[in-house]
Amino acid sequence: MKTTIQEYQKAVVLISKTKKIILGFALSLLLLSCNKGEDDNAISSEDAKMSAKIDAMNDDVSGLVEEQEASTYSNAISGKVADLAFSELSTCATITRVPAFGTAPTVGQTVTKTIDFGTGCTLNSGYVASGIIIITFVFQPDATSHTITYSFDNFFHNGIEYNGNRTLTRTMITTIANPILHPQVTMTLDMTATLPNGQVYTRVGTRVREIIEGYGNAILSDNVYKVTGSWVTTTPSGTTHTTTITTPLKIKMSCIAENKPLLVSGVLTIVRNNNSSTLDYGNGICDNIATFTVNGNSFIIIIGN
Repeated sequence: MKTTIQEYQKAVVLISKTKKIILGFALSLLLLSCNKGEDDNAISSEDAKMSAKIDAMNDDVSGLVEEQEASTYSNAISGKVADLAFSELSTCATITRVPAFGTAPTVGQTVTKTIDFGTGCTLNSGYVASGIIIITFVFQPDATSHTITYSFDNFFHNGIEYNGNRTLTRTMITTIANPILHPQVTMTLDMTATLPNGQVYTRVGTRVREIIEGYGNAILSDNVYKVTGSWVTTTPSGTTHTTTITTPLKIKMSCIAENKPLLVSGVLTIVRNNNSSTLDYGNGICDNIATFTVNGNSFIIIIGN
């Protein structure tokens, strides 16, 4: 039986439609498979980016808190940082103290320092802070261990709101790598970060920061810190992942002169449902990028302004 041109054209159209239906069905299965996989795989690049932002805030704030406590001991009457050019703080922040500046605290007295960033203050690291940080500690000049607590009041760091009370314990130690007595600060994390769109991340864990270069002089810009620790983060969707610093992070205060974030190297390993990814802060150069690697694919993440 002969096939007319019209019948042939109809058959071609039918085959074409059938192919599209099969292809559409296959793509639907693929998308469902991918979406299902996202629940089981390592964290997304967006969550990794948020992790980097929280890290940057923690380093900025812990540095400010340590600095404010240390300045009370270096100059008990004025209680202020000697040279703001080499400080994490900048001139747009207002600092008050109880007991008031001009009066030296007595041994055993509780000192409260309040840093008010107003509606927007650019730190020397390049980040923008607003709101208030309240720092409290007991004045003990001869103690080898100091505990500092601090809390936030309407505090924002680069547009992200942070809440929670945290504790820093500063202890004088010696190590094989650095036999000179020097400070190590252990930070207890229990905090929330709220994005402008209302999404909330929580973080609970421990972060340890040790000065490994530059301690013992009045020059802040040559200070280098090593950071270790681990923590658990809960994302807005309710999923959790564990982060461990597998290669110690390095903080270089000299990056302040370049108006760059202070984290310059080190690797975080992030595990979610037994699937690992990494966040690599680089090779020691003052820049604002990190490399996120998941499932063999790498992405550049901007961590600063």
